[in-house]
Amino acid sequence: MTQTATNSRALIPEANLDFDAIVIGAGVAGLYQLYRLRNLGMRVQLFEAGTGVGGTWYWNRYPGARFDSESYSYGYSFSQELLDEWDWSEHFASQPEILRYLQHVADKFDLYKDIQFSSEVKSATYRDDTRSWEIQLQDGSKFKCRFLITGIGLLSQPTLPKIPGIDSFKGQSFHTSRWPHESVSYSGKRVAVIGTGATGVQTIQEICKDVGHLTVFQRRPNWCAPLHNAKIEPDEMKEIRAGYEEIFETCNQTAAGFLHTADSRSTFEVSADERYEFWENLYASKGFGIWQGNFKDVLIDPKANEAMSEFVANKIRQRVEDPDTAEKLIPKDHGFGTRRVPLETRYYESYNRDNVELVDIIDTPIEKVTPDGIVTTDRSFEFDLIIYATGFDAILGSYNKIEISGVHGRRLKDQWDDELSTFLGIQINNFPNLFMILGPHALLGNNPRSIEFNVEWITDLIGHMTARNLTRAEATAEAVESWYQHVLEQGEGLLANQIDSWMTGVNSNLDGRQKRIIARYSGTQTSYRQRCNEVVESGYAELNLM
Repeated sequence: MTQTATNSRALIPEANLDFDAIVIGAGVAGLYQLYRLRNLGMRVQLFEAGTGVGGTWYWNRYPGARFDSESYSYGYSFSQELLDEWDWSEHFASQPEILRYLQHVADKFDLYKDIQFSSEVKSATYRDDTRSWEIQLQDGSKFKCRFLITGIGLLSQPTLPKIPGIDSFKGQSFHTSRWPHESVSYSGKRVAVIGTGATGVQTIQEICKDVGHLTVFQRRPNWCAPLHNAKIEPDEMKEIRAGYEEIFETCNQTAAGFLHTADSRSTFEVSADERYEFWENLYASKGFGIWQGNFKDVLIDPKANEAMSEFVANKIRQRVEDPDTAEKLIPKDHGFGTRRVPLETRYYESYNRDNVELVDIIDTPIEKVTPDGIVTTDRSFEFDLIIYATGFDAILGSYNKIEISGVHGRRLKDQWDDELSTFLGIQINNFPNLFMILGPHALLGNNPRSIEFNVEWITDLIGHMTARNLTRAEATAEAVESWYQHVLEQGEGLLANQIDSWMTGVNSNLDGRQKRIIARYSGTQTSYRQRCNEVVESGYAELNLM
């Protein structure tokens, strides 16, 4: 229920707040949230564990790291001046350029003054008597705020494989998302890459050109499709800039915020010749068209998915010279598009090189890492460098790393162990005044498009509260349950929710949790935004505001 401002103030003692709001994370989400809250006139502090802005694009510096969404669809849309002055050099920008862009944003909007770097949040504790959050950093310092907003991402906590002897290796080794900031020399060296997910694919196709010998240890292959990246010439950038309004409107209308939308036809309602011509065109097109712009039933009908998977499998067989290697690179445990599709540039051709070897660790598992290299059940390998492209503790890892305690000391980890549930992927019952940007059960896809919407929704709610002197916002248990059931309904029939992947919360490198979960909103962007807007139009009736 909403109470009057007078009653709200009378219920709580003076909180002695250090800030009105604290934001965690200086990535795409955190920077925009800081910008919007400052425009409300609030005292805001952003804490960032790293030494600079960028989030994903600060931590992931591995060779080949780049966008899989078109650059001009990924950048911020909120500032016309920013759109007018920034030139993208490629259709799918590389990590160094993306980082420069986010540094430019932080400079342009004077965000650095409210960011404290090298500040990892250890715990966050809600105090119901003062309706405030107390944040403790790893160095022991504490800060109080009314509102706590997390921009910590769903793929930010790396995982290493459970292999004996990892710490014994005497050469250099690291996870792709913790690539050293200083230059790494792999030219002429014996290098191992463990993992063939998206980061592994990008790394492998890049470093194979320079290493002395590259051994790729693959547990489960992924369906990959060509990126078809290209430079953006000045005249083309002018055309892109003139079309930004249409670009963002297109993103707002598609299912997941990409510049691609599903074809209105079903796979088998066209002739075989039409089907394969369509797929050939998709395979030759830029970006996620082959995933997001395919026939409408490819991701829900097993027979349609099987046909599409066989089409891509044959492409792999055509591109990889050794038939045995080609078969190892073709997934057998999931269909095309049921996991996020890594986009590649001559990745499959990497295995045609004399200096690249593929080891299937399903057939010959890794037994241990030694001071000199890696031992499988088949043989011993010596390496100078080991690169772990072994994924993330997705969805929950970044939240579990912080000791978050809500009403009556309720731990968020315990609540989510019982059942992963949120309201709109933004709020959680028992955790008042805590807002998540792209939390579990939010809409994922072309994330900056969803981030801007989430940030603006959160900012509008806080503005609504501030204008009325309200100091506590919590989703009702009924609202959370209703949203949870809606998320389950939206995921029914989707093939992606029937297989193990980070999108269903499964990572075999983790101890304990291996139960498949529905961790994301599987409906369309339109349906997600409509539901969020209904909450606003009702006067936030599904929140307890006081």
